[in-house]
Amino acid sequence: MDPLSDLLRVVRLDGAFFYPVEAVDPWSIESVPAKDLTPQIMPASEHLISYHVLVEGRCYAGLVGEDQVEMAPGDVVVFPHGDAHVMSSGRGVRVGPDVNTSPPPAYPHMVKLGQEGPRSAAFVCGFLGCDRRPFNPLIATLPRRMHMRGMSTSLPGGYTRMLTDESRLGQAGAASVLTRLAELMFIEVLRRYLESLPQGQTGWLAGLRDDAVGRALSLLHGRPGHSWTLENLAREVAASRSVLAKRFTDLVGQPPMQYLTQWRMQVAANLLAQSGTKVAAVASEVGYDSEAAFSRAFKKATGIAPGAWRGSRQVARPRSAAAVQ
Repeated sequence: MDPLSDLLRVVRLDGAFFYPVEAVDPWSIESVPAKDLTPQIMPASEHLISYHVLVEGRCYAGLVGEDQVEMAPGDVVVFPHGDAHVMSSGRGVRVGPDVNTSPPPAYPHMVKLGQEGPRSAAFVCGFLGCDRRPFNPLIATLPRRMHMRGMSTSLPGGYTRMLTDESRLGQAGAASVLTRLAELMFIEVLRRYLESLPQGQTGWLAGLRDDAVGRALSLLHGRPGHSWTLENLAREVAASRSVLAKRFTDLVGQPPMQYLTQWRMQVAANLLAQSGTKVAAVASEVGYDSEAAFSRAFKKATGIAPGAWRGSRQVARPRSAAAVQ
C-alpha cells in the first residue's frame, strides 16, 4: 500500500476549478482566503488549496504581509492552507485596490490583469478541493507556501506546453485534461517536498521516510479493518513496541492506535459518501464487529451519525468539466 496515494484517494482530492490569466506590467492581484470563495467555487468541498502555474514571463508570489518569491516559466506555487496571497509583476508591487473577493470566471474565460500593452506573464490558476473531516493528516503537515521550480521539466509530456495548449485552444475534453494535470501537479509538488525535507523534520510526510513508521503507515492504510494491536503492528515492522510507539508519535504526532482509529473514520466517511453500502457493512470494512459501536465512534469523530453524514454528502461533488460550466 502506498499511503500517500491512499490518503489522496480517501480525502477525495479534486482539481475542479481553474482559469487562465494574462497580465501586462505593472500588475498585482491579492486573493482573499480560499475558504471565503468555497461557497461560490466548490460548495461541496471542505477545504480549498490554491495554486498558480506560471506558463510565460516572470512574476512574484507570496502570502499577504510576507516576502514574495520570484517565479519563472514552469514554476508552481501552492498555498496548501488556502491563505490570502499576492501575485504581482514585481516584488512589493501594488497597483490599485485590486483585491479578488469573488471567484473569477472559470475556464475557458481569460482573466486580464494590467492595462493595454504587450503581455508580460501568463499563468494558470486554480483550486484543489479536498476533505478535512473527519481526518486529513496531510494538510496539517504542509507549509503555508510551497514553491517548486521547473515543474515543466519534471512531469511527462511537456507540462507547460500542455497547460498552454489546453487552456487556450479550448479543445473537446480540455476541462478534464486540465483537472487531471492539476492533480498530477500537486502530487509532484508533494513528492518534491518530501524529498527536500531536512533531517529532524516531523509530520505525516516525514513519517513516510522513516523505515519503521513508513512500514506501519503502509500496513494501517492497507488493512484498516484488521484487528491491529501495537504488539502485532510492531512485529510486522520488525521493531519493538516501545520504539515504534515513540517513533510514530514523534513523527506523526499521535500513537499508532489513535491514528488507526481516526483513519478508520476517514475511510468510513468516504465509503458512506460515495456508495450505497449499508452502515453495518461499512462498520465491518473498517474493523468494527458491532454497527452500534461503529456508530458511536463515528458520531464522536464527526458530531453526527453515519446515516446523517451520508445524507449530507449525497449532493454530488462538482468534478471535472461539470464544475467549470
